[in-house]
Amino acid sequence: MFNNKIKISNKIIDHNRCFIVAEISANHNKNFNILKRFLLELKNAGVDAVKLQAYQANTITIDCKSKDFLIGKKNSWSKYNNLYKLYKKAETPIEWFPKVFKFCKKINLIVFASVFDESNLKVLEKLNCPAYKIASPEITDIPLIKKVSKTKKPIILSNGLSEFKDLKLAVNTIKQKNNKLIILKCTSSYPANLNELNLNTMIDIKKTFKCLSGYSDHTLGIHAGIHAASLGASMLEKHVKPSGVKSVDSFFSITINQLKIMINTIRQNEKSNGIVSYEIAKSSKKNMNGRRSLYVVKDIEKGEKFTKNNVKSIRPCYGIHPKFLDFFLNKKSLKDIKYGSRLKWEYIKK
Repeated sequence: MFNNKIKISNKIIDHNRCFIVAEISANHNKNFNILKRFLLELKNAGVDAVKLQAYQANTITIDCKSKDFLIGKKNSWSKYNNLYKLYKKAETPIEWFPKVFKFCKKINLIVFASVFDESNLKVLEKLNCPAYKIASPEITDIPLIKKVSKTKKPIILSNGLSEFKDLKLAVNTIKQKNNKLIILKCTSSYPANLNELNLNTMIDIKKTFKCLSGYSDHTLGIHAGIHAASLGASMLEKHVKPSGVKSVDSFFSITINQLKIMINTIRQNEKSNGIVSYEIAKSSKKNMNGRRSLYVVKDIEKGEKFTKNNVKSIRPCYGIHPKFLDFFLNKKSLKDIKYGSRLKWEYIKK
């Protein structure tokens, strides 16, 4: 059984609020000064956490020009020719991680990382990384998942390149050692098309695997992320880019201004969730006179019968409840009653 509340650093993740993660990926453009300024911007924008990707080109692939390692012409990153060149361009230098974690601690910003191999896991453990992401291409790397599970730290797992059986195997592997799991529905295309998101799967993941679920968003713009949060995403991950930076991932990343709008919209939407309550809202009570009740709509003489012609259910609400209309009908009035009077029990009972 996985926890329905998970703590990353000093923040709780549950079903009631969307935990928003800014994915930095390659958008630092290998410039540490750009990254520091960017982290401050993300902090001020209101993200809950930022995420790095902990790999090096030589730990994720090999520098090989055979067909298997070439990037197809239809791929968004085809200009880099082979996988090694792409990852070499996109990698975050391993020597940056201690400095990044130290800086984020200074500005009170949660930082964690996607981990792609054991060597980077060791580095991150020394830095006391508070959580780990398993990217969807690594979902079949069961030895890595076992190692990460043993840390007992929260695990975020993307399903973008997994079949159901792959996801089930990864989840069962994690379950053996770890009870802190968030599964992110993901469509691993860049940018992702709206008609392939299938966000209802995010809801089904929560039911099927009995864990928190969320959404890793690769679409253009912010609408899909906002919608996912409204559907109940416990976590939303979105690629964000600094102003003026053109990087490996910038073409599908949102700007800081878009991020601010997205976060503000989600937080405003969350206010409307509230609690389960069937009470009339405090601000609505001034409009109670809009409810119906029983009124005399035609002068009635003493001894005259109440009928549907002289008594009706109308607004406002100060008369007797409309459910008693049938009880009054055909009974004789004990008094003369003026048009517009509230119907009262004393008119039929002494």
